[in-house]
Amino acid sequence: MGLKIESFKIEEADKFERVRKIRESVFVIEQEVAEQEEFDEFEGDSTHYIMSLDEKPIGTARWRTIGDQVKLERFAVLKEFRGMKYGDSLLEKVIADASRLNKPIYLHAQLKAIPFYARRGFKQVGDLFLECDIEHYKMEKTS
Repeated sequence: MGLKIESFKIEEADKFERVRKIRESVFVIEQEVAEQEEFDEFEGDSTHYIMSLDEKPIGTARWRTIGDQVKLERFAVLKEFRGMKYGDSLLEKVIADASRLNKPIYLHAQLKAIPFYARRGFKQVGDLFLECDIEHYKMEKTS
């Protein structure tokens, strides 16, 4: 039991359905992102993650390659499990896996998440922009 983080591809429909529920809760319901924007054409191109605590799905993320870079995306932890360092464990696992490609890693961080990513070696670059009507900055992995 305890904390478990698994990577998978979209073809594993049972795992993706659990991921879908987490992303619906966090992005579609909580942050009011349109469902068609949240679930995009890149699902099949991505490596997905599901994080479970004692078999209960509590978080998710994904990454995909874009040209010569790796983009980390869709980090979400259910509200009742935030602030307990589970997100740190998920981010560490995703970074470790994506780093094996030896390509630069970046992400688009919501303003409130910038300190979270900065603690893990990401640096804010460029100008503020809107994505799904939410303010973001691009952040690149520097260490």
